[in-house]
Amino acid sequence: MISLEVNGEMRRLEVDPQTPLLWVLREELGLCGTKYSCGVGECGACTVHLDGEAVQACVTTAAEAEGRRVTTIEGLQGPLAERLKQAWLEEDVPQCGYCQPGQIMTAAALLARNPRPAEAEIEAAMSGVLCRCGTYQQIRRVIGRVAGGSGHGR
Repeated sequence: MISLEVNGEMRRLEVDPQTPLLWVLREELGLCGTKYSCGVGECGACTVHLDGEAVQACVTTAAEAEGRRVTTIEGLQGPLAERLKQAWLEEDVPQCGYCQPGQIMTAAALLARNPRPAEAEIEAAMSGVLCRCGTYQQIRRVIGRVAGGSGHGR
């Protein structure tokens, strides 16, 4: 039995502690916004927040999440999240959309940690999330816009 807070709600689940958090979220809790892609922590599609930090849910175990706050794309809220999601849509970032939850969760963690990131910081933070459609320029533009820049971090 593990206990964790998921999107603001305390959950007690009977799962193997070594189960990847991704499968706990998708299979046990029905939160399918967190995507499965590579399964080895290389693509970032499964990014969630663990106590506010971006982590890949496919390589984070249920035991590692025990007693911690997990936020998924479904639970991402607040003024920063709303500005980020709105800018994402206005810039027409999504194409296939598969990586978008991971991209948004990574961007939200970056901007929560550093509200005015430099372009190099944006590049470094976002480098762990692969986009099959190649919308990297739009993603960087959105992050810069939300950070208050004209399309680039400052």
